[in-house]
Amino acid sequence: MRRTDRGRDFLRRAKLPMFLTALTAVIATVTTVVAPNAAAAAGKTCTTDAKLVPSCNVLWGGAAGGFTSKPRDLEHRNWEKLSGRTATIFHTYHKGDEPFPTKSEIAMTQDPAKPRVLLLNWKIAYGSNWAKVAQGQQDKRIDAFAKRIKAYGKKVFLVLNHEPENDVVAKRGSGWEAKDFAAMYRHTIQRLRAQGAGNVVNVMAYMGNEKWMAQSWWKDLYPGDDVVDWIGLDSYVSVEKGYYHYGTFADLLDRKPKGGGLGFYAWATTKHAGKPIMIAEWGGYHRIGKTTDKSAVYNSVLSQLVKRPAIKAIVHFDTKNDDQGNRDISIDSTKAGLAAFRKLAANPIFNVKLG
Repeated sequence: MRRTDRGRDFLRRAKLPMFLTALTAVIATVTTVVAPNAAAAAGKTCTTDAKLVPSCNVLWGGAAGGFTSKPRDLEHRNWEKLSGRTATIFHTYHKGDEPFPTKSEIAMTQDPAKPRVLLLNWKIAYGSNWAKVAQGQQDKRIDAFAKRIKAYGKKVFLVLNHEPENDVVAKRGSGWEAKDFAAMYRHTIQRLRAQGAGNVVNVMAYMGNEKWMAQSWWKDLYPGDDVVDWIGLDSYVSVEKGYYHYGTFADLLDRKPKGGGLGFYAWATTKHAGKPIMIAEWGGYHRIGKTTDKSAVYNSVLSQLVKRPAIKAIVHFDTKNDDQGNRDISIDSTKAGLAAFRKLAANPIFNVKLG
């Protein structure tokens, strides 16, 4: 029987309530599956603006080779081949007086066949502390970066001291208080702007951990809407049922402070409405030696992006061995997981042209 004939037969035989129930289910399915592809299906080109915010769709990125000595550019290219898509955002990490962007990083953004934008992660207070940076004691370091980044010329994302919650020393005069971080951040961004580094688009990247969000000082980390371009989140989920932070993509977005309060996505969109959100690090993990399929995490991403329009970029962090030495966050730990990730990466929702 042809599809149209089956449809007519169903309508003739079905009672109205049954038909309405079926129709509701179809509509829900279409909303979940088709909505991410709406821009692509309509033939619309999505491009980034002056703050690298896409006009539609979501920027796709990656950080590969973490916690190894392998060249990040080589690992990024290998990860792109493995995942099946160019990772538009190329995430790298630096500290202190390291001269960056490096030649290899710049070269990665000069490939016309694979357009990319840098996401530079900088621990500016390395060898110092946040309070000293805020007091101007690292202005030479800031000015040197400003000179280099202006010479580079292209737009870049800049994260200052990602996941600051983990570095807070909540002791008066420590130089590492939450308020010191906010002051450091404000001083650095304002000085970069004064130096004419208008191609820097900054991202305030949190851990979003329920333990830290419950601390009285957590709110003091935020440096102000006037010096924050994007709000970022570095968060992961376990694929081992019963293990720490087991869940799907939604779980890493909705973790609430211990004791109650808004989840991270709700907090960002409520308290800082209008700010684009970048998931600056994400992934699913299992313990080394406890190999578990990650497909459920990857399969859950698209529906959440439909529901969370403030998310404008996601950047996967890929490593076989994390900083704790016992977690695998790679996309290819199982064949099924890799297939699911490649399916996710192929979705047109990630078609964004760099402006």
